[in-house]
Amino acid sequence: MRQRCNIHWGIFKKIVFAFSALILLPSLLPSQTQSKRPNILFIMTDDHAFQALSCYGSRINQTPNLDRIANEGMRFNRSFCTNSICAPSRAVLLTGKYSHVNGQIDNIVTFDGSQETFPKLLQRAGYQTAIIGKWHLKSDPTGFDYWNILPDQGAYYNPDFITMGERKRHIGYATDLITDFSLEWLERRDPNKPFCLLLHHKAPHRNWMPNTKYLTLYDEVEIPLPETFDDDYNTRSDAARQQEMMITQHTNLAYDLKVPAEGDEKNLQGLELSFYRDLQRMTAEQRQAWDAA
Repeated sequence: MRQRCNIHWGIFKKIVFAFSALILLPSLLPSQTQSKRPNILFIMTDDHAFQALSCYGSRINQTPNLDRIANEGMRFNRSFCTNSICAPSRAVLLTGKYSHVNGQIDNIVTFDGSQETFPKLLQRAGYQTAIIGKWHLKSDPTGFDYWNILPDQGAYYNPDFITMGERKRHIGYATDLITDFSLEWLERRDPNKPFCLLLHHKAPHRNWMPNTKYLTLYDEVEIPLPETFDDDYNTRSDAARQQEMMITQHTNLAYDLKVPAEGDEKNLQGLELSFYRDLQRMTAEQRQAWDAA
């Protein structure tokens, strides 16, 4: 039975693969006197469902910049993933191998960075390679001339980054910081060599903490219930029935709905504690805007 796009993997696991996995930017291509090998900008967003993009028919969101890429490039209408879990999916993309072959079978094990990956192949072909943003594979990146990654899942507000082995906290919002770091690398790269930049966003992965400027974006918007709102899953497969993403059973008041936990903060555990720590990362100005919203 055909499902719409078959991309719950977040649009070809994190769609923005940029609608064809490779985005060629004419303004960044080498000059005619240099190699004609294309520059590669690979943009990944995390758990970005296809329904969230207006180019895929969203009834709520407007995503003009992503729509432009879709209109000027290639848009997938049917896609399938090798492994939809975060770390394993990243390992599949890097290695081109199934999870039982590359060894990244879950989010717990550490990625074996000694194996062959496509950035290493590009390096040997003369490309400058870089990865900036979410990595989530525990081992240090290999095959990259430059790397600046979030530790583990990373934080939305004032996140830590590990830059070539050195960890430092940066004031700002994760999406903006990852974008700015990527632009900085593009500006200081060697213009005489082709490049491959993997720009990996954390957003919009759970827990959902938008930037302060977007906290009230949907205050006046009536969001319609999805067609499957009353689905009892009786006609679904075991994979659908056994997932742990149901609003009624798996939503956490603090972590997901931002309702502060009551009681002594020292007794917080699990998701409540994680959410509390996220709040503690905020500056006074950020926290004031968050609490007001």
